[in-house]
Amino acid sequence: MSEERKLTVSASPHRRTVDTTRGIMLDVVIALMPALVLSVVLFGFRALLVTLTSVVFCVLFEFLSRKAMKRENTIGDLSAVVTGILLAFNLPSTIPLWMVIIGDAVAIIVVKQFFGGIGQNFVNPALVGRIVLMTSFPTYVNDYVAPFAWRIKTLDAVTTATPLAQFAGKYNSEGIAQTLNSPEFPELAKMFFGVRGGCLGETCAAAIILGALYLFIRKVISPTIPLFYIGTVAVIMLIVGKGSVPFVLYQLMAGGLLLGAVFMATDYTTSPINFRGKVIFAIGCGIITSLIRIFGSLPEGVSFSIILMNILVPHIDNLTAQKPFGFIKEKIKKEEAAK
Repeated sequence: MSEERKLTVSASPHRRTVDTTRGIMLDVVIALMPALVLSVVLFGFRALLVTLTSVVFCVLFEFLSRKAMKRENTIGDLSAVVTGILLAFNLPSTIPLWMVIIGDAVAIIVVKQFFGGIGQNFVNPALVGRIVLMTSFPTYVNDYVAPFAWRIKTLDAVTTATPLAQFAGKYNSEGIAQTLNSPEFPELAKMFFGVRGGCLGETCAAAIILGALYLFIRKVISPTIPLFYIGTVAVIMLIVGKGSVPFVLYQLMAGGLLLGAVFMATDYTTSPINFRGKVIFAIGCGIITSLIRIFGSLPEGVSFSIILMNILVPHIDNLTAQKPFGFIKEKIKKEEAAK
């Protein structure tokens, strides 16, 4: 007697392909490797230690929480590994490891597993972990070290602010043109290759672009969200900068915009399903990021903008959902019934 076919009901994301969650996550891990290698080159092996700690404890917390909740274990799908890498990429190399572990616990246990696991969390786990650490331990999370400072034994002498933080505090008072010509800011070419202070994974634009191209070619993510997100910020900053292209390039490369747009805003679970929804989501992220950078007290706005738009994703999906073939609006039905 042949086995009966079972109808499997599961949470999103749903993909009608031969791809598996593990395969998709493995592609994301591969895409993140150039940024990881560059972070070690720029910030030393402490960067690798922070990343490994984050990955190990994310996997451990997922394993333990699934056991405690008596659910099938999912550490094999590599989603916890991706969360661990992304959380580490949003932190400086100098952060104490016990703080990284707290961020891991928030990301995996609170944000992911409390809501049912992969596919059921409504916001990006790594970003929430970062926001919790940033608001709880701002001094440590904003303690950035200068590139290649690992060659010097005393890191205290070479700590620095991110170019975005320095830039934001100066161009309003001294003007954009004068600020851009200031020798204290790194050249755009150096920023492209990550020779600046910042979080582990956000500094090297070249590595992030390389990872993005890999994901596009593998069709793991669509370029819609990254392009519209980055494009929205670029257009707004071009207006604010009165047509200054260097000002726009600084805004694009001096913070975590590229990392967030490519690897976190495109998360399957927390981003819209269809093209129109993705466009609205990305433009919303770009507008909020720009508003925070221009008017807010924080120089960066990527984490908060993505989280806020994550919350709106169910409404965006409802508003942009395609109508089924033969669908008749309720109003039309009532009119026909009245006749």
